[in-house]
Amino acid sequence: MPDVMVAARASEATSSGETQQVDVAVVGAGFAGLYLLHRLRKAGFTTMVLEEADDVGGTWYWNRYPGARCDIQTIDYSYTFDPELESAWKWSEKYATQPEILRYLGFVADRYDLRRDIRFRTKVTAATWDQASERWLLATDDGAAVSCRYYIMATGCLSSPKPPEIDGVKDFKGEVYFTGRWPHEEVKLAGKRIAVIGTGSSGIQSIPLIAEQAAQLTVFQRTPNFALPAHNGAAPADRAALLEGDRVGYREQARWSLAGVPWPQQMAVSWQLTDAERRERFEQAWAKGDLVYILTQLWADQAVDVEGNALLAELIREKIRTTIKDPETAAALSPHDHPFGAKRPCLDTNYYATYNRPNVTLVNLRQEPIKSITASGITTDKRTFDVDTIVFATGFDAMTGAIMAVHPITGRGGKSLSDVWADGPQTYLGLTVAGFPNLFMITGPGSPSVLSNMAVSIEQHVDWVADRLIAMREAGFTTIEATEAAQAGWTRHMADCSTLTLHRLANTWYTGANVPGKAQGVMPYTGGVGPYRSICNEVVSGGMLGFRLTGPNVAEQCNDGEIVRLQPDVRLVLNMLADMKLPPIESFGFQGARDFVAQFNASRPAGRPVGEVVDGTLPGPDGPLPYRLYRPAAPGPHPIVVYFHGGGWVLGDEQSDEPFCRDMCRRTGMIFVSVGYRHAPEHRFPAAAEDGYAATRWIAEHAADLGGRSGPVMVAGWSAGGNIAAVTCQLARDCGGPQISGQLLVCPATDCRFDRPSYNDNATGYFLTRSLMYWFWDLYCSPGDRTDPRVSPLRGKLEGLPQAFVVTCEFDPLRDEGVAYAEALAAAGVPVEQLNARGHFHSSFPMVDVVITGASGRMQMAEALRRFAGLPPERRQSDEGVPGRTVSPHEIAAAAG
Repeated sequence: MPDVMVAARASEATSSGETQQVDVAVVGAGFAGLYLLHRLRKAGFTTMVLEEADDVGGTWYWNRYPGARCDIQTIDYSYTFDPELESAWKWSEKYATQPEILRYLGFVADRYDLRRDIRFRTKVTAATWDQASERWLLATDDGAAVSCRYYIMATGCLSSPKPPEIDGVKDFKGEVYFTGRWPHEEVKLAGKRIAVIGTGSSGIQSIPLIAEQAAQLTVFQRTPNFALPAHNGAAPADRAALLEGDRVGYREQARWSLAGVPWPQQMAVSWQLTDAERRERFEQAWAKGDLVYILTQLWADQAVDVEGNALLAELIREKIRTTIKDPETAAALSPHDHPFGAKRPCLDTNYYATYNRPNVTLVNLRQEPIKSITASGITTDKRTFDVDTIVFATGFDAMTGAIMAVHPITGRGGKSLSDVWADGPQTYLGLTVAGFPNLFMITGPGSPSVLSNMAVSIEQHVDWVADRLIAMREAGFTTIEATEAAQAGWTRHMADCSTLTLHRLANTWYTGANVPGKAQGVMPYTGGVGPYRSICNEVVSGGMLGFRLTGPNVAEQCNDGEIVRLQPDVRLVLNMLADMKLPPIESFGFQGARDFVAQFNASRPAGRPVGEVVDGTLPGPDGPLPYRLYRPAAPGPHPIVVYFHGGGWVLGDEQSDEPFCRDMCRRTGMIFVSVGYRHAPEHRFPAAAEDGYAATRWIAEHAADLGGRSGPVMVAGWSAGGNIAAVTCQLARDCGGPQISGQLLVCPATDCRFDRPSYNDNATGYFLTRSLMYWFWDLYCSPGDRTDPRVSPLRGKLEGLPQAFVVTCEFDPLRDEGVAYAEALAAAGVPVEQLNARGHFHSSFPMVDVVITGASGRMQMAEALRRFAGLPPERRQSDEGVPGRTVSPHEIAAAAG
């Protein structure tokens, strides 16, 4: 019987145990569940929402503790699907309280008559996929089972409270409250001795209000968190004016922003600003009282670079020390164990000032941990506190906890979701799980969720799911399931994205570290709201890439594969290039292409400071050659690396790869000498090879004069520069020196063949194209000379060459010839290591200020150079690129060239 004919309204449920038949069952009646019900019902699907509470609200139904507010401005933390709804509701405050948010959700439920399809006071106790009927069967605690075609978890990310991990809780004779399950009736705290355990968001919001009522408040803190003043009040006039002036544009900007709030991408990086400039920006942000603003608008590297983040963290700690009178208390409340933003910072009202009250005491559990809770109070390993009331503000089993609380969930072939997630959640897009057909999660692990404005992310998820169900119905499909390959690819992409941020450096509920025994890993998608939306759209435009769809009267559709194979920042660069619709670089002509690079160099940040930068010239075979020397700040003498820039023997100069040279100088502690060599077509083969060898010989002979260490030098180069470095090693071996102790070849051109697979696989779409390489070769070298080892070093004798570190990138036409050169070196007995950079393209590593995921590769290069020089490895904690900088399309295009 068709679903529509057997659908039963939720209000008709009886205690008879009769199974209710619906198209879609949704668990949870919060922001996500209410919008799902509205969208799906409007699309003609019979839909039921199952809600454990006795009314709508979700997280905002349960979290009624004193001071509970949202931490996203409420003009942003709102539904946007209906302009009339936006006009019908006006928020009273910048950050609405829990009661107002709950009234808002009730208003929405009434406006769209949603309650009639919600079964309140109903908990799902098991969900089982029935393969024969291709439906989910849901058992509930009120006896009435539900059969549904599609099962959607709208359970929220922070709705499963974490139980206390302290002995003796049940022995306590006083009152016990949990911020995540606060009573609905009034809680009388006046005149009582109260203990609050935990200083996360709910603790920080509630402690000031509890302190005003308590006779004595004792706060037990294990880990301090960063808190910022909310400066609550009316909605800021500037933001309200932006919204009212162009509501459609404002909302669209939010949907494509990184955090779901329309603040622009910051461009300045911390090390470009003076102390005074950084402080001025910070004070402005502090005064705004806007969490997203202070997380994103101070400097571009604050969220992804340890050093840039530390500058901001210290400014906040300075505010804490200024506010709190007792230095010991201030020190205990000042976080040092995690970067700012790696844990969810909190918005507060008078939180730090509360510790100046005579009735408030802070107990630092790092110094005196709790031993037990007794009948009358709390005992640490140093003292006992008699209390009347204990408030547990110990947080949630986040992201996965609420989903796993609806347990068991059994998919295809009896597969248990708890088993599948035993080592951490595995999802595709944070929406689906392989092996669990027709199961969807709204803002599940693997989606932006808690790292975004949840209202924006919820609407995007709901719209995507609803649109897919409509499309399936129209096409005759009845099941949809993620493939294992797509899910594994998403897991890799999640890991790639997390390397861009500092979340990996903190023990937090983002990673599951707050729950004993829980598998740890960054659970939310860290790539941003806009990029995530783009990926979801690409899944659809790519023929539902990564999904298997079936139906009774249609052929199975399975377009398997990975939706994102590029590194996230490489993807951003290439998408921007594609949006520019630039003509091929070779169509500019060689002088036009050079002008393009010069324009880029004029606007590009040079990179982080080094000890000294010196420009000079050295004698070449046909006149002086320019060089730029980068000297470390530490006293010398230093080993010397002779570096050759990229540009196809046609473009660039000794300054072209300055960010890369600075970065490597800092990472290695070595002098880098970037040499400008003669270019084609004015100077064709073998001019560049001759210049490279002559420059290396001269630099080796004048090492002491340059502040370098006498003895062997090293050579390095990228692209055509890698070609020159490889050729230089062969010439040095055959021409009596100089002595070279190692060669670093980054995406080198090593042969004149164009028939290797990488030339076909990566012929277009990755900026360095096959046709551009044809152009470079034609300008530099005639066909008759191309097998000469001085331009095709793979054709030369390789025995007796210096040890090598060869870097290749997955999406590079030159990939296979770089691999071939490394393999040929090894076959010739030359010690060689390879770095095959997954998800990167030809220009990844020199683009220090744009491609942040290249940092780990540059670290490996630096370690290799230190080994070549006989120095010990030197790992740095910080990622010393210029992370997060937004660049113009012209800058990106020129950097790629």
